[in-house]
Amino acid sequence: MDMVMKLGAASPVVIFSKSSCCISHSIETLIRSFGANPTVYELDRHPNGKQIEKALIELGCQPSVPAVFIGNEFIGGSNEIMSLNVRSKLKQLLIRANAIWV
Repeated sequence: MDMVMKLGAASPVVIFSKSSCCISHSIETLIRSFGANPTVYELDRHPNGKQIEKALIELGCQPSVPAVFIGNEFIGGSNEIMSLNVRSKLKQLLIRANAIWV
């Protein structure tokens, strides 16, 4: 779990995904549409992917990807990101994390 938290804090926006996951790709595309440049870890291509996936499940990610950290804080998966976007709160969160500038 420490590895996930360190990786999650390495950048203003961090997305844990899998290369074959269309929902992960959609979340990444949504975040990039605001002008953010997330760090993306594809677990199926990462040397410690299995360990990271296990830690994400322990954090409560079901399914394990996508898992999004914004501003060193674990936000959640696709449901949480989409909910923030629908309520016009995702952009504010990205601004506070210094992931984007207005």
